[in-house]
Amino acid sequence: MPNSAPTLRELARALGLSHTTVSEALRDSPRVKPETRKLVVKAATDMGYKYNPLAGALMSELRRSRAGIFRGVLAILDLDGPEKRPDNAARYHNELVQGATKRAVELGFKAELFVMGKRGISATRLDTILQSRGIRGVFLLPVGDDPDLSSLDWSRYSGVYADYIMEHPALHTICADHYRSMITALQRLQNLGYRRPGLVLQKHHDERLLYRWEAAYRTYHEHHPEISHLPPLIVPEIERDSFCSWFRMTKPDVVMCHRVEVVKWMEECGVSVPRTHGYCCLNTMMSATPAAGLDLQPQIIGARGVELIIAQLYRNEYGVPHLPSSTTIAASWVDGPTLRRQ
Repeated sequence: MPNSAPTLRELARALGLSHTTVSEALRDSPRVKPETRKLVVKAATDMGYKYNPLAGALMSELRRSRAGIFRGVLAILDLDGPEKRPDNAARYHNELVQGATKRAVELGFKAELFVMGKRGISATRLDTILQSRGIRGVFLLPVGDDPDLSSLDWSRYSGVYADYIMEHPALHTICADHYRSMITALQRLQNLGYRRPGLVLQKHHDERLLYRWEAAYRTYHEHHPEISHLPPLIVPEIERDSFCSWFRMTKPDVVMCHRVEVVKWMEECGVSVPRTHGYCCLNTMMSATPAAGLDLQPQIIGARGVELIIAQLYRNEYGVPHLPSSTTIAASWVDGPTLRRQ
């Protein structure tokens, strides 16, 4: 019979190193010198040793039960900085951070917020801080434009981006399931008796979500002929004059939009919300006043993002993934005073 693969302690004895050093070298820990890590990896390959991440996780759990629950630090990156973020978007980001921070603590980690942007730290400085502190997990908050963090040494990090797509570098992502959420909203509105739903979107928002709101809206009408198919209003900026012109021309009985101020504009056009017409908010977290609509579950997105990062750390998966994946979270429906009662 062929010889079985050596254990970690046997590998350590053969190298004349402690099993802790060998274990950390195989996990690419920054505490181990690069030349030592190369020596350990070569010896492990030559001797047929294969690291078992599940066994490593089990030993970590045993150590945790004896010596507290702290396992490490995760970085939450705010790439824009608060100065570029309107109040409604800030509430959504805060919920993401709260969900990520709470879940990190539950799993034995600490999550720290790092702010970039014009008044924050540079990518070079961030790279230095993360490496010096041994931070390997990075959770990136949504960015208004196309983010670029390719200057970081991603061979040292496991990262997840809390939005639909990131290409510089192409990381795993987690976000709301906007397509399914739109279908859910339209079904609820139809059940409430609305037959002329109208959609209002900012063009940039529609594009950065790869047109998922719009696609689901058009597809739903295609398969529900009993619902009037109104042309959506998709404009660079949602303004009173363009909205009122569209509203008078298309005559929707319910408006779907992120901006709750359209309720005031609807009433200026002579209707009453919710007596004669309805308003459905596409992200209730971004509404400063109570409204019916979709809760995109930012706290759950933040929590699940941290879970994905920690899973990568346990599997020793660092660097830009060969095939980036997207995880989506369904929205929940929120009743509110802007729609009629069923």
